[in-house]
Amino acid sequence: MNIVVLDGYTLNPGDLNWDAFEALGQVTVYDRTEPSLVVERALEADVILTNKTPLNAEAIALLPKLRYVGVLATGYNVIDLSAAAEKGITVTNIPDYSTMSVAQLVFAYVLEHCHHIQRHSDAVEEGQWSRSEHFMFANYPMVELAGKSIGIIGFGQIGQQVARIALAFGMRVLVNSRTEKHVAGLESVKFTSLEQLLPASDFVTLHCPLTEHTQHLINKETIDLMKPSAFLINTARGGHIAEEELAAALNEGRLAGAAVDVLSIEPPSSGNPLIGAQNCLITPHIGWATFEARQRLMAIAANNLAQYQAGKSINRVVG
Repeated sequence: MNIVVLDGYTLNPGDLNWDAFEALGQVTVYDRTEPSLVVERALEADVILTNKTPLNAEAIALLPKLRYVGVLATGYNVIDLSAAAEKGITVTNIPDYSTMSVAQLVFAYVLEHCHHIQRHSDAVEEGQWSRSEHFMFANYPMVELAGKSIGIIGFGQIGQQVARIALAFGMRVLVNSRTEKHVAGLESVKFTSLEQLLPASDFVTLHCPLTEHTQHLINKETIDLMKPSAFLINTARGGHIAEEELAAALNEGRLAGAAVDVLSIEPPSSGNPLIGAQNCLITPHIGWATFEARQRLMAIAANNLAQYQAGKSINRVVG
């Protein structure tokens, strides 16, 4: 079985290995692949593994041996599922591998906002503490989480884990979701409408899928519903946010701050309005990428393929 990995670098920049796949077939790994090179590189492939490199209908039609596509991520919008189905190609994805890591990043943002750790550390490096007349100094206001409200939009595995952590901090948890999910240990969360959640939340964090209904969910109108002291977090999809409208709200002081791990275009252009916006933390799509999460992803992806070879179907995506 000929296995081609189109964009293996983000999953494995060198600290993991491809041994589990090499036990299943002949493996060729490319760090990244431009869309124009997909057909050339995968022409002899029985199996393609891809994270963000798209496989459109045109490419699929030109790959005569292709029988299986393993998406090395949870989201599978890079694959034309209809075209794959027409050719009898199995498509799988990787659910729930990064839940703990993404929830951890959410609270890294929350705690940074509460204590301004980097800014205070920078001030110490600049000598401000050494020049202080007092045993401590604080350049920025600090916030205690206990008693504050966090609004969670989307209540899948990540949203639920964020709720657990928030409750451990003594926070009040509000949830907006398409369906109410009653989860053991999370009986105290309150399900509510978006219009009620936004003005009641001190922190708002997005964990919903990107659909036509959630595209630009955060825009001028929804931001205007939020407290000026609120802090917005997006570790889901960049398309959830109307970036120019969020940047304007931050720069005008209509929102206290924001932290995003995803942008509408990645990597972003230097002209992205959130880059340089006031009180906006941006990380380069790292929420999923802890060593442990990538190790878990690799193992699930290899097992998906092994089960396919054995005639079984797990984590199959159906368009």
